[in-house]
Amino acid sequence: QVQLIESGGGLVQAGGSLRLSCAASGRTYAMAWFRQAPGKERDIVAHISWSGGTTFYADSVKGRFTISRDNAKNTLYLQMNSLKPEDTAVYYCAADDTILVASSRTKFRYWGQGTQVTVST
Repeated sequence: QVQLIESGGGLVQAGGSLRLSCAASGRTYAMAWFRQAPGKERDIVAHISWSGGTTFYADSVKGRFTISRDNAKNTLYLQMNSLKPEDTAVYYCAADDTILVASSRTKFRYWGQGTQVTVST
């Protein structure tokens, strides 16, 4: 069983930046960030392969967000720049310990509790 703990959320003005972190209690392979805004479904933001060589971004965050990982620290990151009010959501870290490269159909086995990101105008 792997536990995921997110940190780094908060309140930021539009145009600002935040860096989310997700610390895993054990080794994980494919990892991802999802987000859920009030009244909406949870959507994929980005995912990254075990090696870090393959990444995917939702169209809404391309060019603004960067997903990365440090396997020596079992930690996933999401650098968020040029934040917009529509980025406001609870951000969740997800991971799997059997899949090396995620796809749109991946059902991640482990989930964090989420961290709130609020972007003000």
